[in-house]
Amino acid sequence: MFQNLEQVIMAENRRVFREGRVSAEEADRLNDIRREALEEFPPDPNRPRPAENGVGAQVRAAREAKGLSWYELAELTGTTDAETIRDIEYGRDVKLSHVEAVASALGLTLQLVEQSV
Repeated sequence: MFQNLEQVIMAENRRVFREGRVSAEEADRLNDIRREALEEFPPDPNRPRPAENGVGAQVRAAREAKGLSWYELAELTGTTDAETIRDIEYGRDVKLSHVEAVASALGLTLQLVEQSV
């Protein structure tokens, strides 16, 4: 297949692009590779997770319902900082102005309600 080391190096550094949809067989093959990779390299169980309730969870649900990525939502807010969107969804401390901008871009409003005791 390769004639010399230079061709091997070139092949390793070349990106592969696919045109069109993959066949069902190719999709199955790729899913098998993904499954094997997850078995060999499982995700860290202690990694940060998105918030399960509150503002972060509501923002995530609204973003997903609109089919937006973090990057697309960030652009709608007038910034390119997708990390801010992630931080909101993960329940991290962010500026209130950022939460307001994200809520507005999603067609939501922030509202203070009296806490029931």
